[in-house]
Amino acid sequence: MSPPSAQPSTARQLELGLGLPSLAIEPEWKAQQRLWGHSFHPMSSYLASFPAALAHAFIARYSRPGDAVLDPFSGRGTAPLQAAAEGRVGVGNDLNPFAYLLTAAKLEPANPAEARTRLTALRLAWAASADDWQARADASQADPAGARPFPIPEEVAVAFHRRTFAQLLFTQSALDLEARVDRFLAAALAGVLHGKSPSYLSTLMPNTFSMAPRYVREYAAKTGFSSPERDVFECLAAKLDRLYRSPLPRGAGMALLGDARDAGARAMAALHERRLPERARLIVTSPPYLRVVKYGYYNWLRHWFLGLDSRAIDATLDDAHRRTPYLVFLREVLRDLLPALAEDGVAVLVGGDVATDRGRKIPDGLGLAERVWEEAAAPEGYHLAGIAVDDVHAHRKMTKLWGAEAGRATQVDRILVLAASESGRRRAVAGAGLPVDWTWPPRLRSL
Repeated sequence: MSPPSAQPSTARQLELGLGLPSLAIEPEWKAQQRLWGHSFHPMSSYLASFPAALAHAFIARYSRPGDAVLDPFSGRGTAPLQAAAEGRVGVGNDLNPFAYLLTAAKLEPANPAEARTRLTALRLAWAASADDWQARADASQADPAGARPFPIPEEVAVAFHRRTFAQLLFTQSALDLEARVDRFLAAALAGVLHGKSPSYLSTLMPNTFSMAPRYVREYAAKTGFSSPERDVFECLAAKLDRLYRSPLPRGAGMALLGDARDAGARAMAALHERRLPERARLIVTSPPYLRVVKYGYYNWLRHWFLGLDSRAIDATLDDAHRRTPYLVFLREVLRDLLPALAEDGVAVLVGGDVATDRGRKIPDGLGLAERVWEEAAAPEGYHLAGIAVDDVHAHRKMTKLWGAEAGRATQVDRILVLAASESGRRRAVAGAGLPVDWTWPPRLRSL
């Protein structure tokens, strides 16, 4: 392995775009098993999330137990969950309410006794009112637009067996998403709403994302689709068994809902309120790629179950940035995050270039990591440790599933490693070559 401070070859410099220093971090996370890490990670699929093993590679190198680890674009909570599982304080923030719910469910989870006791109560309540809910479900599937008290989208009505649908309507009504235990159960149920194996409630779509509503309606009508009967409570019980394969995270955790541009300030206030370290020693995050994923559109069935508005989510997240406003946005994010970093803190930004947008080439979608450094991070006073290059095979890119319909990321992810100070930069460079323990759970050792 070349030393951490080594410069890339001329060819690699050209690939990087600006000849910025490379950081010799071996992408060992790619050699780990698919579900490496805490068993809460696959609670529900979520598009464009990086693997838990990648988060571990930086958590292990650049933080110690008790340190705060922050992700201002937390998605389904991969980085803060893995941090909490490894004895750190995991803090996740996202503007998407679905992402917030998943992160909150993982960082403030129900314990096994609480979850199973609540599930038993739901079973009993369902048994006492099953006939009424079945009548309501049958009426809704027969006339989705006229369903009471609220219309049901046709693509939802056709997705489930009649009894499964009745149980879902009941459960949707019974769960309080503001209550910690109910939120955990709702997040777990969102993860089994649709997929191709017997563990899912509907077999109409893959588990990774919701197919387009129009496609679902037309496919169901053309094929005479009829979902097999699945018991909501049995599927949820089996999901809980899978989730509790790992012990609960041993570190503290908190989820924040809001704009990444003030996530640092809000994280510091929340940490202070709980008398925890106010400044993060590590930030690990993946800012949204340019024009690639519509998080609302591709999760519409989960959003329906959780009472969320997919169109409102996409309008709020505003994925349609071109490069110039995107860099302005990231500069605002990085400006707010700098005071939230410890003096020797390290910030890791996982990003990717985007080659096409709905089948058309994007002239400003390449070299984003370099541009982020030059136009967003450097002007705000960050110190550059280097860029690590992670070659990602095309079959691992989720966006391949939509062909030309969505933006397409390239096969190279660039990991931009920044620091809050010169001491942080030196720590980042020195730590790049440190060995990482890949056993799970990791063995205790001095850090």
